[in-house]
Amino acid sequence: MALVDNAVYVDGHRVATPPSLDETFEVMKEKKGFAWIGLYRPSEEEVRAVATEFSLHHLAVEDALKGHQRSKIERYADILFIVLRPARYMDDEERVEFGELHVFVGPDFVVTIRHAESPDLALVRERMESTPHLLALGPEAVLYAILDQVVDEYGPVVAGLENDIDEIEDQLFDGDPEVSRRIYALSREVIEFQRATQPLVSMFEAMQRGFDKYNVDLELHRHLRDVLDHTLRIVERGDAFRQLLQNALTVHSTLVGQRQNDEMRHLSETSLAQSEEVKKISSWAAILFAPTLVGTIYGMNFDNMPELHWPLGYPFAIALMLAMGFTLYTVFKRRGWL
Repeated sequence: MALVDNAVYVDGHRVATPPSLDETFEVMKEKKGFAWIGLYRPSEEEVRAVATEFSLHHLAVEDALKGHQRSKIERYADILFIVLRPARYMDDEERVEFGELHVFVGPDFVVTIRHAESPDLALVRERMESTPHLLALGPEAVLYAILDQVVDEYGPVVAGLENDIDEIEDQLFDGDPEVSRRIYALSREVIEFQRATQPLVSMFEAMQRGFDKYNVDLELHRHLRDVLDHTLRIVERGDAFRQLLQNALTVHSTLVGQRQNDEMRHLSETSLAQSEEVKKISSWAAILFAPTLVGTIYGMNFDNMPELHWPLGYPFAIALMLAMGFTLYTVFKRRGWL
């Protein structure tokens, strides 16, 4: 069985570590304590075995089996069912890994079903066992410790996301072509982070409303309010991250548009310069073509060309060439082609 740890506590001290759930149930009755059972990626049969032992509601069991639930809290008679989305920041890959934790809290038991590496529930158990006065408050104290650990583990995630956003701001103004892809990827992570953290606020508020009804110890009131304060700060940071990424995307679009405008202006200037050169080349070609035309006409060896035998024919042809060239030069010059 995927049984990570299984213990029975009386007055804040571990009094037994049964090897099976059947023995756990018997020891609970005998010692009149509460059980804390930790499961890691159990099979369907294992979950249903626990559900049978502690009479868990079938709807909560189905949610635990299907997984992929949003953070929430539900009450079935005297049993609380809590879904948490813990997270951890993977430094090597610069991404956030999200897990899923299901917690069943009854009058004399706590069952945790963990589907990822986080949170570190062994650390939670060690902490609680080192503070017997807090553990003696019962299953609600264990729930507080689990919530506190999940919220604390959001801290490195916030720091990692903040560092990624700082890097994106540097990439924006360096003209990195991959920055848009990274903005979208980071935006998805921030949205997922918000989905994991934002429901916690309403969950804590719902728990606070039930403090008096279910006679929750005053010390736990204070501890849970402290965790709620931390949660509110984390939620605010998540909202700020999303706004920053939206602004970064807007700035990126503006910078891309500006670069495209600069390129279009450069292309236009190049095209204008080429057009001016074409005008000059065409103008000189036309000027040089005029003498060529005259020379070509009078270069034809026809007998019946009066000008061939005219004594002033040669000076006339030269003058005609010069006149045509000068006329074309004057026209093109006035039009700004030269």
